[in-house]
Amino acid sequence: MIRFAFALAAFGALTMPAAAEPLARNLFGAKPAPSAQAPAAIGSYARGCAAGLQALPETGPTWQAMRLSRNRNWGHPQMIGYLVDLSQTARKLGWAGLYIGDISQPRGGPMTGGHNSHQMGLDADIWMLPALRLNLTRQERENLSSISVRTEDQTRVNGNWTPQHQALLAAAAADPRVDRIFVAAAVKIEMCKTARPRDTSWLQKIRPIYGHNTHFHVRLKCPRDDTLCETQAPTVDELSKGGNGCDETLTWWVTTYLEELRNPPKRPKEPGPRPKTPKEFTMADLPRQCAAVLASD
Repeated sequence: MIRFAFALAAFGALTMPAAAEPLARNLFGAKPAPSAQAPAAIGSYARGCAAGLQALPETGPTWQAMRLSRNRNWGHPQMIGYLVDLSQTARKLGWAGLYIGDISQPRGGPMTGGHNSHQMGLDADIWMLPALRLNLTRQERENLSSISVRTEDQTRVNGNWTPQHQALLAAAAADPRVDRIFVAAAVKIEMCKTARPRDTSWLQKIRPIYGHNTHFHVRLKCPRDDTLCETQAPTVDELSKGGNGCDETLTWWVTTYLEELRNPPKRPKEPGPRPKTPKEFTMADLPRQCAAVLASD
């Protein structure tokens, strides 16, 4: 009887499903502080982590970090320096400075909610709402909302868009540290219409994407010494031609993509299993160096 019970227990252990691996977003989201390592971006913007991130101070002479309860004001030192520089440019353009949204969690990695990217400390969201004052309380930073700069049909900018927005984005894109900047399609359209024709190569970095009407999303290039950081492949044909993305790209956006958003076409189901999203990643889906980032104290 004892032998039978032991055999039955062994069989049950073999047939019971293994315990599910914890989600990487929960592991990284639980870390309140950065790793005790040298700064490094590891992996890719949507499948990675970051060592030794630095906090953007909650308030500076030309910026305020927003939504402090999220603890996402952490970035690679290169990003922190870039944001400080851009906020000073905003001051010169007539704003009090910048309201800065999510950068990364303290150790990067998949986020508990909201973003698929922002995983290496090299992405940052900057509000379209011009900063009028830089003494907002923590509660005000939770309650205040940004503004939309496009019309409801998504094809034109609205009355919230100003020459200062145009100048700020032009300065943001001209910085050699920047790889690309995501904006609403209407913003790209407007910038293409009004940019000075003499030099518009920086406009290639301004990329239209859905949902970026209240902020613009800056993505920096991999820092030169971060050998584990994966450079994002160019996605605009004009890059090799010295163009600016103001022709075929926008035609496609206005005639095809926006129409599909309004009337989604029925597409056949892709064969095979559905690819994982970052919110479903386990540590096995991330670069192996991310385990050390998570464990470092």
